Amino acid sequence: MPFLMSNWALVLIAVVSGTLLLAPGLLQGLRSGGLTPSGAVLLINREKAVVVDVSEAEEFAAGHITGSRNIPVASFEQRLPEVVKNKTVPLILVCPSGARAGRCLKTAKTLGYDKAVVLGGGLRAWKEANLPVEKS
Repeated sequence: MPFLMSNWALVLIAVVSGTLLLAPGLLQGLRSGGLTPSGAVLLINREKAVVVDVSEAEEFAAGHITGSRNIPVASFEQRLPEVVKNKTVPLILVCPSGARAGRCLKTAKTLGYDKAVVLGGGLRAWKEANLPVEKS
């Protein structure tokens, strides 16, 4: 105990350093909810991100993000390389709530789409942000 009391500054530095080293991993866990709608708009406009809706065809027809492409979850692994040939562009995965898109994220990363992200909150969050939706 006397060591800690006489070296409180060193202990404080060690705790702060450890926290800073762990912060990126902790923040990644907090961000696992996905990309915000405004972040998605920035990716689409600045980096020409491709939006892939993993909803079923009926859900997609009822409403989807303008310009998005539909690849249902059941055929996602087979059809993604056909629909999105360029693996270097950001890929935004979306579904009504974000749950199915989250499951497809791992598959997309395995297929080499390193810039793949999920739209947090899904199409619901997109609509709540008053962003454009179209119907087929």
